[in-house]
Amino acid sequence: MNKRIIITGATKGIGRAIAEKFAREGFDAIVCARNNDDLKAMKSEFKKHFPKGKLHIKKADLSKKKQVLAFAEFVKKTWDRFDILVNNAGVFLPGEITKEEDGKLESQIETNLYSAYHLTRAVLPLMLPQKSGHIFNMCSIASFMAYPNGGSYSISKFALLGFSKVLREELKTEGIKVTSIMPGATWSASWAGVDLPESRLAKAEDIAEVVWSAFSLSASAVVEDIVVRPQLGDL
Repeated sequence: MNKRIIITGATKGIGRAIAEKFAREGFDAIVCARNNDDLKAMKSEFKKHFPKGKLHIKKADLSKKKQVLAFAEFVKKTWDRFDILVNNAGVFLPGEITKEEDGKLESQIETNLYSAYHLTRAVLPLMLPQKSGHIFNMCSIASFMAYPNGGSYSISKFALLGFSKVLREELKTEGIKVTSIMPGATWSASWAGVDLPESRLAKAEDIAEVVWSAFSLSASAVVEDIVVRPQLGDL
């Protein structure tokens, strides 16, 4: 039986790179995204390039709790166990706290924090009985440092790192690992159209390799926090 991974926000950028990496390693996957056409295209491509694996897709807007829980129910109906959860869904809306429009904090907290909180709680009952597994939370360098125009995004990512650290403490005796990934500027849809050389940002595939490496450790070791920056530093 293939090992199994759940990835949110999986059709583009880091999520897509992680999905492809684990498919190459023989994993089955359940993924979600907001755009159904993107999901269908991804399923078609995976069927062609990774015929030995199974990819299950579900349209879901994880900024909405009802859709998070519906995605969790889809997981439970599809599988009775899984090995990895990657809470990758997120949104970046730049701004300054004193100037950004009303509601921006709420929208980013809902997507960047609540989605991971509600999904993790909902699917953990499938992981706990096996006394093993790994949860990756896609945080950011904005999770530990403030920077201009970070605004509510940085607040939400600070909170996600806090969630990840609490989860680590709660699950360490259950055999379940928790890792916080904190990428710096990485090529994704958020950077589309930016006039920068390819070498200036990290590649999404780099983050996928980091996730794989952390997962590949023995059961007796866990990498709790991983910071990945472009070689030339932050933008």
